Amino acid sequence: MDKIKITQIKSEIGTIPKHRLTLRAIGLGRIGKSRVHTLNDSMKGKLRQVGYLLKVEKV
Repeated sequence: MDKIKITQIKSEIGTIPKHRLTLRAIGLGRIGKSRVHTLNDSMKGKLRQVGYLLKVEKV
């Protein structure tokens, strides 16, 4: 499995509540906060949903 670094680059203010909960599930919630995760099917779905708020890089 590949490792990815996910950084939040946009605010969650004004997004729908389901997207805010997805950000919390990823471990984010503030602009500039980063997390490293394994890229699997469930993570791909989360990234597809809130990708407009994030920057994703391979580690």
